[in-house]
This record gives sequence, structure tokens and C-alpha cells, in this order.
Amino acid sequence: MKRTALYDQHIVSNARMVEFAGYEMPVQYPLGVMKEHLWVRENAGLFDVSHMGQVMLKGKNVKSSLEKILPVDVLDLPVNMQRYGMFTTPEGGITDDLMFANWGDDIFMVVNAACKEQDIAYLKASLVGCDVEVIEDRALLAIQGPKAREVFSRLIPDAINMVFMQSLKFDWQGVEIWVSCSGYTGEDGYEVSVPNEQADDFARALLAFEEVEWIGLGARDSLRLEAGLCLYGHDIDTNTTPVEASINWAIQKIRRLDGERAGGFPGADVILPQFTNKPARKRVGYLVEGRAPVREGVEIVDVNGEVQGVVTSGGFSPTLSKPIVMAYVSTAPLNSEEPLFASVRGKSIPLKQTAMPFVPSRYFRG
Repeated sequence: MKRTALYDQHIVSNARMVEFAGYEMPVQYPLGVMKEHLWVRENAGLFDVSHMGQVMLKGKNVKSSLEKILPVDVLDLPVNMQRYGMFTTPEGGITDDLMFANWGDDIFMVVNAACKEQDIAYLKASLVGCDVEVIEDRALLAIQGPKAREVFSRLIPDAINMVFMQSLKFDWQGVEIWVSCSGYTGEDGYEVSVPNEQADDFARALLAFEEVEWIGLGARDSLRLEAGLCLYGHDIDTNTTPVEASINWAIQKIRRLDGERAGGFPGADVILPQFTNKPARKRVGYLVEGRAPVREGVEIVDVNGEVQGVVTSGGFSPTLSKPIVMAYVSTAPLNSEEPLFASVRGKSIPLKQTAMPFVPSRYFRG
């Protein structure tokens, strides 16, 4: 298995390491998943996400070329801003979701760890005349939580006024770091790309503040579930469209309404009609009665026991002190608001549909 530049620091911090996307990654620290989760909601948590794929796209026509394979507005993204996007198939499915930033002449992109090899191959094959530079000499850190902004600004004072989805370059002790005001927890914070050789020092500088603790993949997952965010391979995949996944907000009007830039991306003839002709199923959120977690793969049934959907992400919410799930459910019972249940070992557990995110997001928008 591969190791990130911060592996030794995780070992010294007594992290429990597991295999994830071909890497040895920390799933939890001595604090434990529950306390790590609550620490991020109250203070500032530091995550090693160096297993993610970092890619720089260069070329005269890189933005127009990229817009042909993404269903989102690339050309109008302001300089030094970041946007959420996805790769789609001709059948309308999703092969990965990603973040990309407009750095003027270049596009900086971050893709999921488990998909990065296929994504890079796809970019190289699709962006004709463009340079696809795979960045392998940089670590990626995320600092998240209500105290993240104040803590981070002690190291990078000019980052204090960054707004959600802004992406800038800064100098830290003579080293160029790349900072985006974003994350995967629903909290305010930053994601930071730093050269491997300086990653350990940078992490230690943040951990020196009493408000900051290492946080593992376990709490990262429960935090993103509370934030109502999709996990690729679970809540979205090649068998789900963006509209079914309730991420249709990511497809801007200029890419889906009449005009020369509407459509033209893989799967457009499947995805765009779903904005008008609603799909047969949708991703929705539920609060679960009782305290027993309802896990991925559990069937959603109606009062007659007929299957109406399936859970794609589920677990106990430390913030709400109750189980929550995300599931794909047939739109017919959703429209009629008929009661639905999680079928767990022959028992029907009542579900209450709720808006997502389950826990209100606290992104700083200025």
C-alpha cells in the first residue's frame, strides 16, 4: 500500500491505520470517532487527504475543452474561484465527482482517490492539445470547524477573509501553498496543498494550537453524512444521474437551458430531460426512529412491505444524537408523502423525511 507524506506523524499520534483506495490511512485516533466528530463541530479538526488526486490542466483551450466533458459552467467561473463538478457517461451516470479551480491560464483539479487513475486517463484522452500534469509531490490537508478560520489565519493572515469556494496561493515560510476555502464536513475551513517536504512541518504548526486535533476517516464520513454530501461509489455512481442524486443544482442554467453552451456533455440527452420529466427515484434524507443505526444496503419499504428504495449511506449522527440515512427512493411514495420504513432484520423502523443537510452548513460566504 502507498503512504502519504504524513504517515509517520499518524503513527506517532497512535492512529489506527486501514487500507483505503490503495493507501494506508488513519481511520481514527485515540480520541475515538465520536469525540473526533464532535471536536470538528466545536473546534478545528485536521485531516490528511493526501490520497486524493491533484491535477493541473494547462493549454490555450483548456477551459472550453473541459466544458465539453463536464456538465457545469467552466468558462464563466471567476479567476481564483472553485466549483463542484462531475464526469458523466453517455448513459447519464456519474464516473466521479470533483472540484476544480480557475487559476487564470490553468485549472487546478482535485479528484477522488479511488477514481484518480481512470480520471487522469480520461482527461488525457479528452483534453486534446492540453497538458494534464499529475501532481505527486504535494500533500493535501483539510482544516475544518468553527475555529478553523481563526487558527489558520495565525499561520496565513491573508486567508482570514477568504470566502467559500475561493482558491488562492500563499507563501508560508518561503513555500508556496495552495488554499481553497472548502471542505467535506459542512463546516467552515480550508483545504491546503503543500509540498511533501514541508507537509510535516505545516501539519505540526497547525497541531501546535490547542484548538486543533487530528481527525480520521471515520469521523470524516459521519461529518459528510450530516452535511448531506455524496460519497462516490455509494451515493453516486455510474448508475445514478445528477438529477436522481439531487445534485442537479451543480448544473448551471447556461449548461441546461436553450443556448449555444447548453448540453454538449456526455449524457446530456438523458440528464437534461430529467429537469422537466422527473426521474423515477431521488436521493433523499431521513431521520430514523430509535437509536439503532441503519446501514448502507438496507431496503426502504412502505406499509405493505413493498420495497420502495435502498439506503446508500447511513449511521448514527453524533450531533443530532440519532440515526440518519440517505437513500434512493421511488418518487411515487415521496409525492404522496406516504409513510416509509427501514427494513432491518424483519423489523420495520419508521423514517421521517427531512431536508438535507441534516446539520446546517456553516460555510463563510462573506
